[in-house]
Amino acid sequence: MTKERFGNKDYIPSMKLSGVCDSLGVTGKKFGGGVCSVTCEVTNDHLNAGGVAHGGLHSTMLDTALGGALVSLIKKEEWCATAQLDISFLNAAYVDDVLVAEGKVLRRGRNLAHCEGILSNQDGKVIATAKGTWAIWESKPSSMK
Repeated sequence: MTKERFGNKDYIPSMKLSGVCDSLGVTGKKFGGGVCSVTCEVTNDHLNAGGVAHGGLHSTMLDTALGGALVSLIKKEEWCATAQLDISFLNAAYVDDVLVAEGKVLRRGRNLAHCEGILSNQDGKVIATAKGTWAIWESKPSSMK
């Protein structure tokens, strides 16, 4: 597997991305050049009371993919965070569905970036779409240095 830079970490596409992603079973698939994708197989643990995948799983996957797309473009010393995220939930996802969230950067400015993404299942059915804005800082917060 090839390694790429993910913030200050060496990124391997199959690595776990964060504690939240780790707990949900979300792993990286593609990263670099303003695009990022993550994947997760829906299990019983992901279901809401209605028996379909919880929207929080979709939201986490899309936020991670869109944010990851931006992280692939920022400098090592820069920092970014989600400022706004709009998600449209279009279809349900079910147990054993393999979901893929694909994010891309539409425009990156000095202090803001605009991103969009799609969450689909193994059949290519669109489950949700997202668009969002990320704030960008020249350096990491002092608590992270």
